Amino acid sequence: MSGLADIAKIARERRHTLLFLARLRRVPPVFLDTEIDMTRVLEHRETGRRYSIVTYVLYAAGRALAKHPEANAAIEGGLSPKVARYAPVNGKLTLDRTLNGHRVVLSGLVKDLDRIDLDAVQDRVEALRDGDPHTLPDFAGARLLHRLPAAVGWAAYELAARALDKRPDTTGTFSVTSLGHRPVDGFHSLGGTTVTLGVGRILDRPVVRDGAVAVAPVMRLNLSFDHRVIDGAEAADLLADVKDGLENF
Repeated sequence: MSGLADIAKIARERRHTLLFLARLRRVPPVFLDTEIDMTRVLEHRETGRRYSIVTYVLYAAGRALAKHPEANAAIEGGLSPKVARYAPVNGKLTLDRTLNGHRVVLSGLVKDLDRIDLDAVQDRVEALRDGDPHTLPDFAGARLLHRLPAAVGWAAYELAARALDKRPDTTGTFSVTSLGHRPVDGFHSLGGTTVTLGVGRILDRPVVRDGAVAVAPVMRLNLSFDHRVIDGAEAADLLADVKDGLENF
């Protein structure tokens, strides 16, 4: 019996993802993870505005990156690479959106995360999450790549990606991606930045407090980093500071 297959060209709406993944082949990633007691975050979440969990992660990570300027950086080049270290801390947030009937990953920036307050972070998250992906200016670059001929889009993407001085305003200086809305404990992803944080679900788990076992809401937080830019000790210190910022919110 012969099978039937529906074979067609990949949707234009996925073109930006293919270009992004092609560049990621150059990255030598290393992966870390930790568990975070989210008790204080969840308590704060019940006191007023309903903040997203990724809002807290962006906020805590922005403060942590400001203390680790070696990680708030980007690299470009082959035989003679250059590293740019940035003053602004801009987080790239990936989102599950539907564009022209296709479910795709789009991303937008939350800027100045070392300085803005939690409400400002949430405002940006809501704008990216709830805005119309067909018109939202943050996704204009991806929409342009979908319209351009494939070869032209490839060249344009490469040219833009090589510009180290523009990275904070195009790809951000670090990335956050979340699958915590589903039964995913943890996952590792590369966001095209030196540091990427992957957010899993929050689940009641046993923890030890003052020598006794208790139950607490625990979230797995994963960190991937580009080993060309920083080493494991720096990445571990950064992850510890993000953890401290969330657990002592």
